[in-house]
Amino acid sequence: MVLPDGEPAAGPWTPVPVATLAQRLLEGAPRGDDGGWGDRPWVVAVDGRSGSGKSTLAQSLLPHLAPAVVVHTDDLAWHEPMFGWAHLLVEGVLEPALRGEDVSFRPPAWEERGREGVVDVPVGLRAVVVEGAGANQRRFAHLVDRTVWVQSDHALAEQRGIARDVEQGVNGDAEESRRFWHEWMAHELPFFADEQPWTRADAVVAGTPTVALAEGEVAVAEGPLGR
Repeated sequence: MVLPDGEPAAGPWTPVPVATLAQRLLEGAPRGDDGGWGDRPWVVAVDGRSGSGKSTLAQSLLPHLAPAVVVHTDDLAWHEPMFGWAHLLVEGVLEPALRGEDVSFRPPAWEERGREGVVDVPVGLRAVVVEGAGANQRRFAHLVDRTVWVQSDHALAEQRGIARDVEQGVNGDAEESRRFWHEWMAHELPFFADEQPWTRADAVVAGTPTVALAEGEVAVAEGPLGR
C-alpha cells in the first residue's frame, strides 16, 4: 500500500468480522436504567482520504450499531469552503443530538440553493456514525466517542474516487472530474498532514486490499496505529 508522505503504514492486517469491529467500537457506550441506549447516542467517526472506502465501511457497520444513522460530512460540506464545515456538524448535529434532542437540520447552503431534505438524527438512537474526509477533527474530538481511520492505497483511492464521481455525475465528465480531484487534493493533503487523524484512531481499517477476506469481514490493523 503506497501512502502519502507523513502517514505511517498500519499493520499487520487481520481479517475481522464487521460485527466484531462494531462491538469494539461500542465498548463503553452508555446504557439507560431501562436497559435502553441511554439518554444520548454514541458517536463514531469514520475518517479517511477521499476514495478510501469510508462510505462502504460506514454502511456495513450500520446494522451492527442499530438503531443508528450515518451523517455524511459531504452533505454538510455542500457549497461550503473545503474543510470549513465543522461548525455545521458541531452546532447543527452533534451538540443537539448529545443533549438528547431530535435533530432535523438544514445547512444554510441547502436553504439558499433550494436543496430538499434534512440531516436527520432522531432521538433514541444507539449510535451516530459521522462519515467523511475530516470526520475526526481536533476541533470536535471532544464530541466523538470512537474513531476509525480507513487507510488506502493513494493511487487506487484516486482511481476509485474519480470513477465514482464520473458515475454519479457530480463533477462533470471524466476530464472535469480529474481536474476537480487534483484541486481537492491540493486542500486534502495538507489538511490531513496537519490533522494526522490516524494518531487518534481507535481502529484502523484497510479500505483497499491487503489480505484475503471472507464475506462480512474487514482488514483491521493490529499494529501501533490502532488502540
